[in-house]
Amino acid sequence: MASEISAIIKGRRSFYPHEFIEGEIPKKDIEVILENANWAPNHGMTEPWRFFVFAGNGLESLSEAQGEIYKENTNASEFDEKRYEKLKRLPLQSSHVIAIIMQRGNNKKIPVIEEVEAVACAVQNMALTVTEMGYGAYWSTGGMVKFKEAKEFFGLREEDQLLGLFYIGKVVTTKKDGKRGVITDKVTWVND
Repeated sequence: MASEISAIIKGRRSFYPHEFIEGEIPKKDIEVILENANWAPNHGMTEPWRFFVFAGNGLESLSEAQGEIYKENTNASEFDEKRYEKLKRLPLQSSHVIAIIMQRGNNKKIPVIEEVEAVACAVQNMALTVTEMGYGAYWSTGGMVKFKEAKEFFGLREEDQLLGLFYIGKVVTTKKDGKRGVITDKVTWVND
């Protein structure tokens, strides 16, 4: 069992929307991905993760919003038409896009960073599930994410945070080379 989990963890890679092939992922698979996200660890059982799932015509809505939010928040001298077009294209290349939200709960004793970390654990569960299912995914924290208008688009409160967009699609292969430095360079053992 541990070897199976290790293989999935070590096999997880980011796949970008331009690498996706046509075809919609079945809704039942997206529901499994979200259900596994729901089992992430979290302090105080706050379950701070919230998700907006874009599919079908919803991808068009996200595409338009992402493009317009970028355009409205970029000075004319800094506006990049290619970036604008790319931001609009990304959702349309995907089967589904899941907006990742940290919704701040009523228990203010729990630090915000712990709520963000819990959502990150939920996203890791999503990424591992996508890998195990043979799909591709990419967690983006760019695009519309950094602008306050994006929070308005999702109807978020001031204390909530938009943590990114999770693009999911079908891929030809889930095999990509990966590399990491050796763990012994990153660990200090304290035995006394």
